[in-house]
Amino acid sequence: MTVDQIKQRFGIIGHSPLLNHAINTAMQVAPTDISVLVTGESGTGKEVFPQIIHQLSARKHGQYIAVNCGAIPEGTIDSELFGHEKGSFTGAHEARKGYFEVADGGTIFLDEVAELPMSTQVRLLRVLETGEFIKVGSSKPLKTNVRTVAATNVNIPEAISKGKFREDLYYRLNTVPIIIPPLRERQDDIPLLFRKFAGDFAEKYRMPTVRLDDSARELLMNYRWPGNIRQLRNVTEQISIIEKEREIGADTLRHYLPDHGKPNLPAVRTATSSSGSGESQTDFSERELMYKVLFDMKRDINDLKKLVLDVVSGQNEVEISEHHASTIRRLHQDVDPVGAADFASGVHEVQIHRPGEQVYEDHEEVEESLSLEDREIELIKKALEKHRGKRKAASEELGISERTLYRKIKEHNLG
Repeated sequence: MTVDQIKQRFGIIGHSPLLNHAINTAMQVAPTDISVLVTGESGTGKEVFPQIIHQLSARKHGQYIAVNCGAIPEGTIDSELFGHEKGSFTGAHEARKGYFEVADGGTIFLDEVAELPMSTQVRLLRVLETGEFIKVGSSKPLKTNVRTVAATNVNIPEAISKGKFREDLYYRLNTVPIIIPPLRERQDDIPLLFRKFAGDFAEKYRMPTVRLDDSARELLMNYRWPGNIRQLRNVTEQISIIEKEREIGADTLRHYLPDHGKPNLPAVRTATSSSGSGESQTDFSERELMYKVLFDMKRDINDLKKLVLDVVSGQNEVEISEHHASTIRRLHQDVDPVGAADFASGVHEVQIHRPGEQVYEDHEEVEESLSLEDREIELIKKALEKHRGKRKAASEELGISERTLYRKIKEHNLG
């Protein structure tokens, strides 16, 4: 199988030599059983490479389990990975198999492996070296035959120096490293990715596809993309929803890029950015969820605006209540996601009169409130209900990490 065939099979877009090298490395190590560590900045698409390795290996008919180590609470991570015996802790009403037992003969992908507690790192090292593990609450060692692929966006040598990651585990995981290049090192791939995302969102929201003119394309290619592919996808979705014009110029695009003009998004730095400071991926994920809430709110408002104005335009002598009048006025105003707080708690003046009726200077002030928190809760509930409580699928639909979703569920008492 060629590199191009791999791209087509797994939906990988781009022709960057660095990307091709990463794919080629995955193809070469796939037939072996050695451990692989996939590294790269957040949002670069690291989760695809363990799937490539598994599907091209002799284990392809075995279980493939992806575990987000950062999304599992520290108190339950050992039970999730290695299982537990009945009565081993409060709530352990029956024995349970862990991922390493379930995936026997298959592959385990440990995403965000640097988030593992030190005690769990010791257990993981034993599995990698001897194939043995012990369930929580048991003293009997069990054997497993599992291929382990790990991924992280953390600078592990730096974490080792701070005492947050075991050096021996790092060398055991990092038998073969696969480095995923950041988007800024794949300039020619950026317009291709934008075109793919724009087409996807056009189909999803049933609207014409947005296009970039030459000036916007140049700006897109020269931007640093600190959030990488995830950020590009997010920006493409914003533009697809908000902009009425389908051809986008550089002046319009600047409003969606941090550090260019008046950004709609605050400047973002990934956990591995060269600056060494800035926001974490968790902050970025939470902001993505908030923007989804705002876009959902704007879409609802635009739909209501059209509906209400259509009704009003067909009425001549119908009395409209002051409450409805304030709603019409509020919905008719432009909504700016950046200034959401303005329309969330603003005071609006309104005056409605029938055609031909004398107009009096008598205004009523009506205070409107929209709760972003309520909309966030509603969005999370819908995603969880749609996917029957499966948090991984729900987090993917919401565009946030499982860890962020878990914290939001706990924060809003949704569990």
